[in-house]
Amino acid sequence: MKKRRIVIKIGSNVLTRQDGKLDVTRMSALVDQIAWLRKHDIEVILVSSGAVACGRRELTVDHSLDSVEQRQLFSAVGQVKLVGLYYDLFREFNIHVGQVLTMKENFEPGEQYRNQQACMMVMLENNVLPIVNENDTVSVTELMFTDNDELSGLIAQMMEADTLILLSNIDGIFTTHPDDPTAELIREVAPGRDLSEYIQPEKSAFGRGGMHSKYTTASKVSQSGIRVIIANGERENILTDLIERKDQTPHTEFLPCN
Repeated sequence: MKKRRIVIKIGSNVLTRQDGKLDVTRMSALVDQIAWLRKHDIEVILVSSGAVACGRRELTVDHSLDSVEQRQLFSAVGQVKLVGLYYDLFREFNIHVGQVLTMKENFEPGEQYRNQQACMMVMLENNVLPIVNENDTVSVTELMFTDNDELSGLIAQMMEADTLILLSNIDGIFTTHPDDPTAELIREVAPGRDLSEYIQPEKSAFGRGGMHSKYTTASKVSQSGIRVIIANGERENILTDLIERKDQTPHTEFLPCN
């Protein structure tokens, strides 16, 4: 019997505290839930933000750097710390992890695409959990993904996932700003439905994305036949609840095209 395959994208706002430092407690809770998913015969590919935020808090620089230099420096330092933490947390469950750093050009048709796909496939076949992030040390300006929402969508399609889960710091897409008391959560989005009038333009505090990015990714990926869920990664047991009691768990679900 073929296992279900889920791509989970964890955004910077989920992994960082208000002061910008890594929230190790939440990271640990999400690892616990991913271990539960794997125990229930669900394959997981993790797309994790947080490297730049990690590096920024790890390193104090006493001179000015431009935006590209900051991104390269902090991601290089932060990625080591981020994956090291994941390694330690998953090791408690005897789960082996492997790091995949990628660039936008690797998703163009050709040898690099096939090599990346084959690498991740052999990891899954050998029970290794792939942890994916953009290679920020060399991906700059026009070479960059829009954000890790776009990256996770491309990974979901490449690996023919059943579901893509985008974890943000809000419950999903609302009919107006989430702080508005009249706001209603849109629970289900049929194929082809246009929600652009409900999307707020602002980006996240610590990452490059925002709800517009998640909506764009969800629309594209659902068109390829993959279910997409936008949910709040700050909610306790969000991943297990989406599997066990989805109807009672706040989220926005984009139904896949048949």
